[in-house]
Amino acid sequence: MFSGTMVAIITPFYNGKVDYNTLDELIGFHLKSGIDGIVPCGTTGESPTLSHDEHRHVIERVIKKVAGKVPVIPGTGSNSTAEAIELTAFAKKIGADASLQVTPYYNKPTQEGFYQHFKAVAEEVDLPVVLYNIPGRCGAGMTASTIARLAKLENVVAVKEATGKLDQASEIASLCDLTILSGDDSLTLPLASVGGKGVISVVANIIPGDVKAMTDLILEGDFIAARKWHNKLFRLSKVMLSMATNPIPIKAAMEILDMASDEMRLPMTPLSSSQKQELKTLLSDYGLSV
Repeated sequence: MFSGTMVAIITPFYNGKVDYNTLDELIGFHLKSGIDGIVPCGTTGESPTLSHDEHRHVIERVIKKVAGKVPVIPGTGSNSTAEAIELTAFAKKIGADASLQVTPYYNKPTQEGFYQHFKAVAEEVDLPVVLYNIPGRCGAGMTASTIARLAKLENVVAVKEATGKLDQASEIASLCDLTILSGDDSLTLPLASVGGKGVISVVANIIPGDVKAMTDLILEGDFIAARKWHNKLFRLSKVMLSMATNPIPIKAAMEILDMASDEMRLPMTPLSSSQKQELKTLLSDYGLSV
């Protein structure tokens, strides 16, 4: 369940509201691509600007549309432990396969605070937990030893590693057998070299089949063939996702490709016209029809 290519799916908007029709179309597109899992309401899904009702409705819509074909791992984390437990319980009730739990943001917990937060979620709701360690977005992150400590809890099954540090992943792998998933598209193959089993991918929003081709080869142990995909994917992943804060660039790319609007909610704002032209050239160079 927790390996391969899982797409961190966007939340499409239209005129300020969640565009559920486009969301349905995107889910259908990913299922046809052979995606290994769908992750709604993560960072890429703009969960911080979704209302609580919208957050629940998006999760429920994805689970119903997927209908058990692949695992659905919704983001149900919060900087409030009580809210994280409540939303995770809702996700379990409506049939989620696991939950993605981001490190509490803004609060800047101690390592003990991180441990107690995730322990409470894992023990209160009987649903597999994928830890999401992304200090660049949250102001603080977990050490490898804290993650290894959490790995001893029955429901903690994987970690989405988005620190950008291979040493961090190596240390986690040396301390426990927790499944490690890349949180950075450009690092999926490098992380696999130290034990990573796949990626929760942003760029898979537009090229899920290509990302999956790479992770399939990784899981088969064919790193030489996987490297060819890594080299093809690298520039698109690195340049696009460096243009602005995620999900600004991926939404711009999806608009260029007529997949979804680039509409976001403040404080997120679209790419400039010059950046969009640069992105259009990047997509064309990759081989996409723009």
